[in-house]
Amino acid sequence: MLPLQNSIFKAYDIRGIVGTTLDAPIARQIGQAFGIAAREKGEKTVVIGRDGRLSGAEMTAALAAGLQDVGVDVIDIGVVVTPMVYFATHVLGTQSGVMVTGSHNPPDYNGFKMVLAGEAIYGDTIQALYQAISVDATKQAAEQAERKGAYTTHDIKDAYLQRILSDVTLAKPMKIVVDCGNGVAGAFAGELYRALGCEVQELFCEVDGTFPNHHPDPAHPENLQDVIRALQTTDAEIGLAFDGDGDRLGVVTKDGQIIYPDRQLMLFAADVLTRHPGQEILYDVKCTRHLAPWITQHGGKPLMWKTGHSLVKAKMRETGAPLGGEMSGHVFFKDRWYGFDDGLYAGVRLLELLSRESDPSAVLNALPQSASTPELQLTLAEGENFTLIAALQQQAQFPGSDDIIKIDGLRVEYPDGFGLVRASNTTPVAVMRFEAESEEALARIQSEFKRVILAVKPDAKLPF
Repeated sequence: MLPLQNSIFKAYDIRGIVGTTLDAPIARQIGQAFGIAAREKGEKTVVIGRDGRLSGAEMTAALAAGLQDVGVDVIDIGVVVTPMVYFATHVLGTQSGVMVTGSHNPPDYNGFKMVLAGEAIYGDTIQALYQAISVDATKQAAEQAERKGAYTTHDIKDAYLQRILSDVTLAKPMKIVVDCGNGVAGAFAGELYRALGCEVQELFCEVDGTFPNHHPDPAHPENLQDVIRALQTTDAEIGLAFDGDGDRLGVVTKDGQIIYPDRQLMLFAADVLTRHPGQEILYDVKCTRHLAPWITQHGGKPLMWKTGHSLVKAKMRETGAPLGGEMSGHVFFKDRWYGFDDGLYAGVRLLELLSRESDPSAVLNALPQSASTPELQLTLAEGENFTLIAALQQQAQFPGSDDIIKIDGLRVEYPDGFGLVRASNTTPVAVMRFEAESEEALARIQSEFKRVILAVKPDAKLPF
């Protein structure tokens, strides 16, 4: 049995390497702690599901046992995309759920995404689970429980698909490529989009926890090359790609252009604001500077927020925003949907809008954009990413900048672009992103960031 390590309790979820920092006994302890937290909120039942990882069955069984130990009933919905667990908490009479998933991490990872009494938990609430894992607390909770929790299984697929199909109709059938990177979305994507009326070419939709073809993470261009090739060699009009657990969407046009999520959000915002005029639209600090004026122009109020799917969901609940999105690919529809992030559903909403257009790729390519970098990472020692950002927030000076935003790291706005550096909440890296109106402006902004980072950490190996 492995020792319990605080390092697996991340900002938005719990995540570790199976056999190194995570095993079945730890999964059982997590189940016990989450079950105690659920009972304290008056919840008697928890939905659980898992992705296609090789360790999933063992981790899920241990999680279920832990929940049952403390008197919580378990509804196991089996191998599903993460959004199906969220959906199940809305339709199965319980507001709490746990998805066993390693998301887009390498095959030897696994972890837990959690909804507690209707709220995606993060930060202190996740740390509280770590603090709560003790023999005494579990023993006391088990003694207080009138009985051991029950275990039942439930197939949520048909209800989930029908709910989506009842909401969306395409103006005309479309031909699409779908790449699931052997993640669990492959078990559902083809059926969903065919039922919508699409002609679907499937790439790597066989669920395989070893991910033999490419990594299931559409945020990185190298993972979209198969989609780009398929669009070049077939008559498909548009490409959709999903991450390992199906809560993030990647989009590629016929001519091979990657439409990053901040530009997808423009299309969605223009549509949603026709039904919710004057409402706030949320987006994270990594998104393009073109998004705020676009939202304003379409009658909405732009609201920049911290990166992290749980943080965006919490802010959406607080503000009542009908739409939110992150550069990583999480899109949150509260308009006609439940407010959780769902890559498959976001793909459906995209096709709904594009099916009205004679040239879908031209519509996507026409969305405002500038020269920009993908996400760049500076690898650091554990915890050093947070100390570096704290030092930069205190010391760094940026002459010529219009605004310095410190809600999540440092986002420095210039008349002709922006630069961002923030601490990743999941790995020991500083994440950077740059955008500008020209390559010269991009290089100038990067050199400003290089100057301030090297002043704090002279030995930093910068990725630009």
